[in-house]
Amino acid sequence: MGLRVVFLGTSEFALPALRRLVESEHEVVGVYTQPDRPAGRGRHDKPSPVNELARQYDLPVHQPPRISAPQSADALVAAKPDVLVAAAYGQILSQPVLDVPPLGVLNIHPSLLPRYRGASPVAAAILAGDDETGVTIMRMVLALDEGPVLGQRRVAIDANDTTGALTERLAREGAELLMEALPLYVEGSLEPRPQDPSLASYVSTVKKEDGLIDWTLHAVQIWRRVRAYNPWPGAYTHADGVILRIHEAWPLSVESGQPAGTVVAIPGAIEGAARDAGFAVQTGNGLLAVLRLQKEGRREMAANDFLRGERGFLGRRLR
Repeated sequence: MGLRVVFLGTSEFALPALRRLVESEHEVVGVYTQPDRPAGRGRHDKPSPVNELARQYDLPVHQPPRISAPQSADALVAAKPDVLVAAAYGQILSQPVLDVPPLGVLNIHPSLLPRYRGASPVAAAILAGDDETGVTIMRMVLALDEGPVLGQRRVAIDANDTTGALTERLAREGAELLMEALPLYVEGSLEPRPQDPSLASYVSTVKKEDGLIDWTLHAVQIWRRVRAYNPWPGAYTHADGVILRIHEAWPLSVESGQPAGTVVAIPGAIEGAARDAGFAVQTGNGLLAVLRLQKEGRREMAANDFLRGERGFLGRRLR
């Protein structure tokens, strides 16, 4: 039996779930997303990815500054939803909102809860060097990411995964898991299980300044940051006052004998991903081979091409 669903989402992570719901037997009776935000060089208001997709499907779109405001809750009641489905919506839900649908609010969270509750679980998994992460379908409660779990799916983390690439994969898996769990939950054969609070960890929002590279760290730690902060805020450093963004890199266990932050040539006989690197940077422990980067005001390019256009770059100190 089809359900009346109100969907809450904003970023690209939510798109596969919205598509699957629209294409299913369920009826999406409303979509809530964040208000349009200034974006681009002109700083013109830009609709969210969920807003754009919802309008392609001719779905009613709501963009309240606060969904928990009384008038927003009244609009939700008027839609008569059986369930709310949330994915990367970006607003806190009040208890009156949580109480609107008889089946509650189901949230798609990109981690294996209770691990990595909070705002940046995908980046946190990469930063920690985890071999796997996953998605969780939970019934939302008033406390942050503490609701009972309806289902989980594990996803391996590849050595080349960035937050952007891994988030896309988790979004697809989360949409599939939602469609599997929803009918079982409705018929009562899927019992939500409480999370174990002793296993919980919390992660904060990633800030722009987190992307600044500290070259005194271990090469592996910096490599994880390059991947975790791609696409935003990006891992970056400074060369003679100019910003260099490191888009792709690989850690090496060899040393150059130079101070941390010094640009050096790639050592001979290097195999694997680093053999295509243009140069390396000495870290606090090991070298970081740089494969792709972007100079401020320029396009992204292979490090080999960059090095050919930057005379005297070897030996410089990045900060």
